[in-house]
Amino acid sequence: MNQGSKSKVAFIGLGNMGAPMVGNLLKAGVTVNVFDLLPQLAEPLGKLGANVSLSLQEAVTDVDIVITMLPAGEHVRAVYLGDHNGGKGIINLVSEQTFLIDSSTIDPDSARLVASEAHKKGLEFVDAPVSGGVAGAKAGTLTFIVGGTESGFQMAESALCHMGKNIFHAGKAGDGQMAKICNNLLLGVVMSGTCEALSLGVDNGLNPEVLSNIMLQSSGRNWVLELYNPCPGVMEHAPASHQYAPGFMCKLMSKDLGLGLEVAANSQSSVPMGSLARNLYAFHNRNGNAELDFSSLFEYFSVSKRET
Repeated sequence: MNQGSKSKVAFIGLGNMGAPMVGNLLKAGVTVNVFDLLPQLAEPLGKLGANVSLSLQEAVTDVDIVITMLPAGEHVRAVYLGDHNGGKGIINLVSEQTFLIDSSTIDPDSARLVASEAHKKGLEFVDAPVSGGVAGAKAGTLTFIVGGTESGFQMAESALCHMGKNIFHAGKAGDGQMAKICNNLLLGVVMSGTCEALSLGVDNGLNPEVLSNIMLQSSGRNWVLELYNPCPGVMEHAPASHQYAPGFMCKLMSKDLGLGLEVAANSQSSVPMGSLARNLYAFHNRNGNAELDFSSLFEYFSVSKRET
């Protein structure tokens, strides 16, 4: 896509991430058709200037680019390839000139399958999962991790630049998803360890803000301490200081850690820290925290201490 904001985009999936991404496309002057199975999610975007579509087919007709942001691999497969109830998928609804981008976080095999089936139809498809959360989606500072051909990556850049600040080419189809899974596996481990260390300090009388500042200038420094402190009151703009309003929900971190364990099993990779982080989030979610921000794991350690 070399036409920049002159291209017409269909955006499918308007949840916590998709809606602000559409907002940034609109700010850039891009014409956007929007569709979601929940029509109420499209209404606010219609007021901002998006064309609200009543069906998937209506949304993707006569567009240059389709971007999807969906919950899981099964949804991506159904939307692109069609469902078992006879519903046509995107690859059977668009013209050969349409460029396809999926920004969902899913298993690499699903991304590779969609890329293969799209190629059979003469279509270019890339997987381009994102990092940066809701805050990054709103600010237009997301990181996109692209898997696909070199030409596909170059086409993706001109569309994704309106929604993100960093755009990487991870490799072939599915590699964007693989890189995202590795990143989020590490994020889950780092958040778990940071929550544990801060909780240990608080339990032994340390001021969490003072401890955080000490670790920020020491060898324990990490992204969580820099930008996303999990202890309430330490960092004004972090979810922890706003009753753990997401952000990035615990159930989504659990999903991503689960994807990590799945691909690790396939490659016979050892991921003991990832397994422990996944188990911690599983316990935390069962206590009614699934839709809180993933930094709320800090409360898990406090609750565990009170219950013992």
